[in-house]
Formats: sequence, structure tokens, C-alpha cells
Amino acid sequence: MTREDATEGAHGAAISPLHGPDAWIGEELLSDTRWQFELDETENLALWQAVRAAQAAGGGWQSLTAETFSIGCAQNLFGRIADELEHGRGLATVEGLDIDRYDDESLRWLWFGIGCHLGTPLPQDYRGILVRDITDEHQDTDAVHGHTLTARDGSLFQSSKARTASNGPLRFHTDRADVVGLLCIRPAMTGGVSRIASSVAVHNAIVTQRPDLARLLYGPYERSRLGEEQGGERDTYPLPIFGVRAGKFTSHYSRTYIEAAQELPSVAPLSSPQWEALDLLAEVASELCVEMTMARGDMQFINNHVIYHARTAYNDEAAPTERAGRRLRRIWLSAPKSRALPLNHAVLWRNVDAGALRGGISPGI
Repeated sequence: MTREDATEGAHGAAISPLHGPDAWIGEELLSDTRWQFELDETENLALWQAVRAAQAAGGGWQSLTAETFSIGCAQNLFGRIADELEHGRGLATVEGLDIDRYDDESLRWLWFGIGCHLGTPLPQDYRGILVRDITDEHQDTDAVHGHTLTARDGSLFQSSKARTASNGPLRFHTDRADVVGLLCIRPAMTGGVSRIASSVAVHNAIVTQRPDLARLLYGPYERSRLGEEQGGERDTYPLPIFGVRAGKFTSHYSRTYIEAAQELPSVAPLSSPQWEALDLLAEVASELCVEMTMARGDMQFINNHVIYHARTAYNDEAAPTERAGRRLRRIWLSAPKSRALPLNHAVLWRNVDAGALRGGISPGI
């Protein structure tokens, strides 16, 4: 069956494996270099000149656009990256950035400006943050931002956002944007390994091994908005984990949001087979993933529709100060040439048309 023949399994249609360059397994990916890019000296100079010109023009980095942040000869490189994200492996890494010439402020201009050449930057929380540093914040961020949920056993349930702001491991998940970009400002002293899996390959393995569970993943799972919007712990929405439209696959998955919804008395409990399907998804993703460690200056871009990402726990105890710990700068992007999404995914994405401005977090969603 081709992707054009595949339909949303929740409606009783046959479900079959999907084929394409984004249906890779870890060993296969490591033998391929199409998703690996490197900045050369002239491209580095073009980026540096773009930052200096943009800063000299006045305004702030939040007002940058692809037109006002002209990257010259580097434009071709990021065009190839955009193509690889949507039509290739769904993953791109970039090495070779001359990061030491930038201070923190100019690096923020650079990262936002690069993002504008791959899509439209999106707010990452209810406060409208467009660029977020992922680091160990050494505090209870749920308490700070008023995101608290008491589990049925009386304990406090930690949101996905709070887990991200710690040095603990992160399970396989997707972010709420077509593309997520990470710039490594400082790696961890130890750990913090990035784990990447093709959600298309995970889908195919589950379809082959347990088609009954694959069908459940095409059906809705209730999700909590805990940690996204203020009051989100009182708001849930039904969303399938797998979907296909116009021959293009998508998966939106974060087990934490599903577990948070299950702590709410208003939400119907998942069945044992539904939990089994989630367990199998996590198991297969771990089996098929590739692991990589980002070095200072490395960039990583991921198409959330076809990639799950995770990280191992990390340790910064040997760092001389808190400001010397692991720090990744994150940006969420709505891609201009994105795929159409299934209609029953509009509850999250709002606009599911191809190329639509969608994703991100804002109050009242």
C-alpha cells in the first residue's frame, strides 16, 4: 500500500506500513550523510555580517524576518535543510558554526534570524517566549508559573515543561510545532545524549507486530494542557497519536500530557490495551533510535511530524558555576511548506492545511 492509499485507521480502514526516506532506523541513518550539514568559512562570515547589519539597523531581534536578516551565500544551505526536513529524513544537523565570535545577545539575534529562514517562530509558552534556553533551572518551575496538578494518590504531578527544565531524562515526545531547532551553547559535563527516532518507522513496526494496537493509536487519547497555558491542568483535548492525510504521516505524542489527563477525575480511564499501545510505542522508539551528543555550536533541526526526540539525564556538578551548565537554545517554527494534517488533529493545530501558520502556545487555546 502506498501512502496515497493509507487512511486514518480510526475509521476502520486498513492500516499498512508507510515508505519513504523518513521511515529510517538508527543503523540505517548512521550510514547516510544527507541530513548532516556543515558551515564553511564563507557561510560563517555571511551569518556574522547578517547579525551585525541587523543590529545596526535598529529594532530588536524579535522583529527580524527572512528579508531583514539577509544571510547571503548561506541561504542555499538552509534551503537544503528545509527540504531535508519536509521531504527527506525529517532531521538535520549543522556543524561548524564559529560560535566563539558571538556574545549571548548577538547569538540570540543569530538563532532567531536563522529560524526565520526555515519558518515562522512561534511562542513556546503562554507568556509568548519565542526563544527558550533549555537548561537545569534548579527550581520547581510548575510552582513558579502556577502549573500544579495533584495526582489521584495525593502527590504533585510534574508537567512536561518542568521536566524539561531539570537535568533528568526526557522520554520520547514531539513538540508543538512543525519544526523544533536546538542550538548547543554548552554541552553537559556528562550525559544529556540526544535520542532521535523516526515516528514513521515506529508506526511501521507497530503495524507489523501488533496491528490491533496500531489501530488504537490512530484513535483519540485525552491530553492535558498542564504546563502549557495558565489553568491548563483543568483543560483537556482528544487527539490521535497517529494520522495520515494526503499521503503524509504525522504523529503528536507526549506521554506526560496523557498521564496528566488520567489524573483528572473528569477524564475516562484508558483501557489496558491503550496503555499497552503506549508502552509498545516507547519500547520500539528506543529500539530504533539513534543517539548523538551535541557539541558547542552544533545545531539540530527536527520535523516533529515524523521524528520523536528524547534525552538522557545529565550531570553538571563539575561545572564551576550554575551559568556554566548545559544550555541549549530552542526555537519552534511553523514551516511554510509543511504537510496537510488530518482533520481530527485541528483540536491541537487549529489550521491543518498544508503550509498553514500553526502550532505554538498562546492563552485561551
